[in-house]
Amino acid sequence: MGEKRHGSGEGMLAQRTFFTAQSFLAPDGMYALAKVGSAVQERERVIVEPHAFVTTNTYFGRFPASYWQRWTEIAQVNIEAVVSGSGKLLIVATDSLGNDRVVARETVSGASGQTLRFTAAIDRFVDGGALWLDIETGEHRLTVEGVRWLVNAPRERRPVSVVICTHNRADYCIDTLGELAGDPVALAHVTAVHVTDQGDDTVESREKFAEIKQAIGDKLHYRRQANLGGAGGFTRGMYEVIEGDGGERAHVLLMDDDIKLESDTVVRLSALANCTVEPTIVGGQNLCELHPGQLFVDSDIANLPKLRAGIDRTEESLSGQSMLEENQDRRVDATHNAWWCCLIPAEVVARIGYPLPIFFQWDDVEYGLRARAAGFFTVTLPGAGVWHQDLHWKGWDDWARYFHYRNGLITAALRGQLDPKAMTEFLAFDFAETLASMQYGMAATMIRAIEDFMRGPEVLADGGAEVVPAIRKLRAEYPETHIVPAATAGVPADQVPITVPAATPSMPRLVLIKRLLNQFRNSPGGGAAIRAGSEHWWHVSRFRTAMITDPSQTGVRVRKLDRDLLLRLGKEGMRLLWRLRREGDDLVRRWQAAEAQLTSKENWERLFGTR
Repeated sequence: MGEKRHGSGEGMLAQRTFFTAQSFLAPDGMYALAKVGSAVQERERVIVEPHAFVTTNTYFGRFPASYWQRWTEIAQVNIEAVVSGSGKLLIVATDSLGNDRVVARETVSGASGQTLRFTAAIDRFVDGGALWLDIETGEHRLTVEGVRWLVNAPRERRPVSVVICTHNRADYCIDTLGELAGDPVALAHVTAVHVTDQGDDTVESREKFAEIKQAIGDKLHYRRQANLGGAGGFTRGMYEVIEGDGGERAHVLLMDDDIKLESDTVVRLSALANCTVEPTIVGGQNLCELHPGQLFVDSDIANLPKLRAGIDRTEESLSGQSMLEENQDRRVDATHNAWWCCLIPAEVVARIGYPLPIFFQWDDVEYGLRARAAGFFTVTLPGAGVWHQDLHWKGWDDWARYFHYRNGLITAALRGQLDPKAMTEFLAFDFAETLASMQYGMAATMIRAIEDFMRGPEVLADGGAEVVPAIRKLRAEYPETHIVPAATAGVPADQVPITVPAATPSMPRLVLIKRLLNQFRNSPGGGAAIRAGSEHWWHVSRFRTAMITDPSQTGVRVRKLDRDLLLRLGKEGMRLLWRLRREGDDLVRRWQAAEAQLTSKENWERLFGTR
């Protein structure tokens, strides 16, 4: 049983236990749960009615002890709570298998604003496990508030400089700034807030901006610049922090503009980063905005030979699971952390330079992998979450896929994981599936992306700004890239019965060849309506016309077999992939030789127009 202390609280704040969200409409069950009886949950306190049991064994209620034991030398955590009334408080621990045990307890009777203090050892959590607070009542009510988790203060406590890159998401950005401004404790952990606004629907145009500016005060640095994508916006903020006074000891916390922030995430990331044995990138997790109880990704694992940016779907991962039903007990390691919420120590920038000027997508992956190659780990911390727009509601067939393929190839080349033969085979199969699916605009997008990668490092001379309108124009030429209302799609009723796909083929390559040959012969006939998530190539390729629901659920895309396009794009793509196989080794050398210049301060100053 843990030691109970009654002296004054000391140490550094590692996290707080809240019982509801501050501003976002998140389920209370993400913070605390009344398992028996009833309780009134408020932001900073819970009123537990008689004969009730409340647990904070929840997403935000847990203290991730496993991560603290793995990455720091902190041996214990001290827990404080202010109580009024009568009842029992327990500090509970779990292990990597989810088995729980009580490590400290205290019973109070007739308390009035009494502060309880507990100590729990962080000593048996290497493979997983967490700590949390349980509350039990008997015949009387018990109010618990001001719950804080404290650790021994490090020799140096570095505040955080927040960097937000935004492009025409002014309302989201205002909400994030408001969440931070509304939490004085979290704001006290912040040295500066840098907002890089690259849009024409600006943050400063909102009525709330003046109020936000006054609340955050001199810490707020709002800056407009030309659109250089996420890479350019984040790097501008990073540059202003690192090159400013005290930048060599800064912690830079990057945040997407389309998130909903839980302000205590800033406290949690800052605390762990201040206590790690070596400078470490510490990132937050991605929760789904439209389904706030769902975890989109618990830990990113990149697979460069397959151009997969992350999202580990192994049996140990809880990515895609409900955090109202599951708890993260096993510690999961990451290769990198996406920049929806990611803290980077200044030492990382000093060692490896600035991000690549690749506009957006893969900039965070490449930077994390480059840092790892230089000896810096990345930790994705459970309970340090932000709500992000549901990425699985975004269709794959989008102009952004240009950056996925081009930047993925660049990243694989720079990290020495682009084998020309293996990559060509992978892309050829991916390209063939795209053609069989009658996604001709997507095939053209892939061709342009591979072509630009093969142009070499000079393709990044402008930071990627010019290619965006060119890709949008290219894709607009292909009808199936447009989302149209289902009621006016213009497909005859007898061609669009809803069809369900068969199981995944046991011999996919043979089936793919067969389907492409049938399309070459103009054999497929009829049509089908296909739900989002069921548009597998082996299913779509059976029909001459396919009306497919877009994952956004805002409309449909109509794909139609076009033999001439199939042949033209097929020949163009195969010729390009043959070139990639022959020239791949030389391309890798060219990209690697240019890395230092591309990621240099001087190159970014040129792009920013500051020199």
